[in-house]
Amino acid sequence: QVQLVDSWGGLVQAGGSLRLSCVASGRTFSSYAMGWFRQASGKEREFVAAISWSGGTTVYADSVKGRYTISRDNAKKTVYLQMNRLKPEDRDVYYCAADRTIATLESGDWGQGTQVTVSS
Repeated sequence: QVQLVDSWGGLVQAGGSLRLSCVASGRTFSSYAMGWFRQASGKEREFVAAISWSGGTTVYADSVKGRYTISRDNAKKTVYLQMNRLKPEDRDVYYCAADRTIATLESGDWGQGTQVTVSS
């Protein structure tokens, strides 16, 4: 099991950038795939991006491809989500997740979530 703490999100203007981070505790972080999901009020949670334990594989939702970059630093037990060219529709609560594989992230461990607000 991995405990996750999401960084503070924030408010940014459309077209701007923001970087989220998620710090894990536990000895096995480097063996876990990590991912980011987001959820707007009243809507289903949706996948945003994921990265394999080694960092060698990354996957993105079509809606963020080319704008977002997921990365990890296993020495710091941290996963990052760099968000560029933000749009008002990117406004959501973002959650990081961890599990053994990218495919099973939704059934793994979760951070507490952080609000990202994009003003138009």
